[in-house]
Amino acid sequence: MITEPDRATKAFHDLHHRAEPLVLPNAWDFGSAAVLAAAGFPAIGTTSLGVAVAAGLADGTGVTRDETLSLATRLARLPVPVTVDIEGGFSEDSEAVAEYVTRLAALGIAGVNLEDGRADTALADPGHQAELIAAIKSRTPELFVNARVDTYWLRLEQDSTLVRAERYAQAGADGIFVPGVTDPAAIERIVAAVPLPVNMLFSAVGPSIAELAELGVRRVSMGSLLYRAALAGIVDVARAVRDGRSVRSDIPSYREIQAITE
Repeated sequence: MITEPDRATKAFHDLHHRAEPLVLPNAWDFGSAAVLAAAGFPAIGTTSLGVAVAAGLADGTGVTRDETLSLATRLARLPVPVTVDIEGGFSEDSEAVAEYVTRLAALGIAGVNLEDGRADTALADPGHQAELIAAIKSRTPELFVNARVDTYWLRLEQDSTLVRAERYAQAGADGIFVPGVTDPAAIERIVAAVPLPVNMLFSAVGPSIAELAELGVRRVSMGSLLYRAALAGIVDVARAVRDGRSVRSDIPSYREIQAITE
């Protein structure tokens, strides 16, 4: 018997093997995720920065375990697949990480993003990171594990990028994510060397979605962009009200937002 969570997980896997790349927006609460799903995006991710800052915590430091699980519980209600950013797994113990992901899978979450950066200052040992991935896949083989390689993001050990990607692929990862790469030639080299769907982070100074598609990228994440844009929008509207300027006319009404919880 195929359950609804199984269908969502399969659908999420399939989204990485279409002619066009999966353009994945990243939400930070139920409201942001629900409006993105309603706008027609076929899957939703989460942004660890948005989740952390919304809780008054620092991103990338492994302290948002409970907040991430709580958000995942709410997002599992959405009619589209959801993938959750779990930073480095919130533990260095492989069984603890696997158990946490098992809880996410039980909710109906279709995928996780697992990074090898540690507190934005160092990289995990690739052998140990591969153990975390293998432990997750042994417990939840159906879940899409997007293994994030932070060599470009942290500007550390960039010559180890492909070695890390290979180790993570061998451990059972379903996709490889290398944020921070904007040079088309470097992206092309990574795609050519990695046997799994490659995920890139959208950058205003990098290739367009169409160009990334031509380079062979299968998934394009927005990361914290939408959260940061929302904060900028809040300040802009507040200043407009204070200064007597016109407020943008496309803001959803109270009733429209209230309706997303129904």
